[in-house]
Amino acid sequence: MRGARSAKWVTCAIVVALAATACGGDKSDSGGGLTDGKVDPNGTITVHTGEPQNALQPANAKEQQGHRVLNTLFSTLVTYESGTAKIVNVNAESVTSSDAQHWTVKLKPGWKFHNGETVTAQSYVDSWNWSANTKNNQINSNWFSDIEGFDDLHPAEKGAEPKSDKMSGLKVVNDNEFTITLKNKVPYFNYKLGYIVWAPLPQAFFKDPKGYGEKPVGNGPYKFDSWAHNDKIVVKRFDGYTGPNKAKNGGITFKNYTTADAAYNDLRSDNLDWIEQIPDTSLTTYKQDLGDRAATVEYSAIQDVAVAYYSDQWKSIDNKVVQGLSMAVDRETITKNTLHGTRIPANSFVAKGVLGYQANSCGEACTFNPEKAKQLIKEGGGVPGNKISIQYNADLNHKPWVDAVCNSIRTNTGVDCVGDSKPNFKADLDTREKKQVKSLYRSGWNLDYPVNANFLRDLYGSKADGNQGGYENKEFDELAAKADNVSSLDESVKLYQDAEKVLTKKLPVIPLWYYAVNSGQSTKVYDKIKYGQDGEPLFWAIQVKQK
Repeated sequence: MRGARSAKWVTCAIVVALAATACGGDKSDSGGGLTDGKVDPNGTITVHTGEPQNALQPANAKEQQGHRVLNTLFSTLVTYESGTAKIVNVNAESVTSSDAQHWTVKLKPGWKFHNGETVTAQSYVDSWNWSANTKNNQINSNWFSDIEGFDDLHPAEKGAEPKSDKMSGLKVVNDNEFTITLKNKVPYFNYKLGYIVWAPLPQAFFKDPKGYGEKPVGNGPYKFDSWAHNDKIVVKRFDGYTGPNKAKNGGITFKNYTTADAAYNDLRSDNLDWIEQIPDTSLTTYKQDLGDRAATVEYSAIQDVAVAYYSDQWKSIDNKVVQGLSMAVDRETITKNTLHGTRIPANSFVAKGVLGYQANSCGEACTFNPEKAKQLIKEGGGVPGNKISIQYNADLNHKPWVDAVCNSIRTNTGVDCVGDSKPNFKADLDTREKKQVKSLYRSGWNLDYPVNANFLRDLYGSKADGNQGGYENKEFDELAAKADNVSSLDESVKLYQDAEKVLTKKLPVIPLWYYAVNSGQSTKVYDKIKYGQDGEPLFWAIQVKQK
């Protein structure tokens, strides 16, 4: 929630890709005065965002808004190259393993936190131990569950006290080296280390975690300046940063908007330099409005409608009913007419551009067939109450497509369907976290690392943090465990493809479409904004024109 979205739920999952050449706007959008004038290296930018769900702690964000800020304040050990999935070292000198279970991390010496403290191996080990400890209530604590000794810090039994405050699988060798022992093999573990949850924390953090969540001190290209809740967050360039993604501007203001239309109006007036998503009301005109400042970029994210299996309505539902609802959705027409061709109908559970993506893994369940849809719903015993609702956040324009999906289901099956709006993404996520979704909910997921496991294990594993609907599939869990317990990345990816195929036996979600960035920039930005594979701008690379 990206889950995105673990990962990260997307408002419209995060690793900040360093390669800017793989993604960008349409070729036809480039040029035309974007590079007129000179660059102001100290110029600042204002960008569209929303209020983060939680405090700004690396392991306490599972949504795009928190990640967007955290990724400017913190750097991780590695990232990946957009389009190639090649590992790129950031704070790490190397991350190696001979068996996919025992890993050695060597750091680039001399890195500093924003308070002047040196980043050491202990900074990483202490951060991971604290974040994994169940006492600290970090929303992404299960990301550390692969490490030996995790269960001692995070017992499975609800309310149980931790037996330790350290994971036995983490050992500091010296200031610039530590080792990681996993419970089992995880051949893509080095990819996971690019996710923000694995960032280091300074020693001062542990004296006041709550205070540091409001005023975070990181090791990234920007340092924290201020946070006016529900209004804006300001970060400034950290001149002591020695990483490969050093900021080319003076700072960023992350500005909250309650509607996409309000943000778009500010963009057109040059009061905003980047918009998260063009509102649906302007999708047919934004290229004409913005000219070469418009951007259309495909990226690795998927939009679904997820089932709240814990709810009274779905506890004992027959899969035929969910499959029938999926087959009642006319994805082609909705993406063409309602979304004006800005989305691509989905026929799998994994986003495009990810290692292991396979088309048509959803099969018949993602194929529009109204007659078969009605038949399956009837055979499955029908929808309890013959009415469903789809929860979504109203601070972006989800209502038009939610209404279109509901209309498709209602027209083709006779099942009543309505939207259930929450005022903003934070409220939407809070409802999911508290397991208070009444029926179905909008579930967008953005990659955290470019391997199919991120869209499968991290979303549909019975104990995964990203599994917010209470989905359980024993066969899938067994196949995912098998896919993890191999030494080869290629073999793991293939085994996860097998695991993906069994999801149709009990659908965790109704896949809808793959995402594309439909965005724009102000006249103050020098040159075309570049995007990573996660659909996020490379904020550090944005330059500002001199006034």
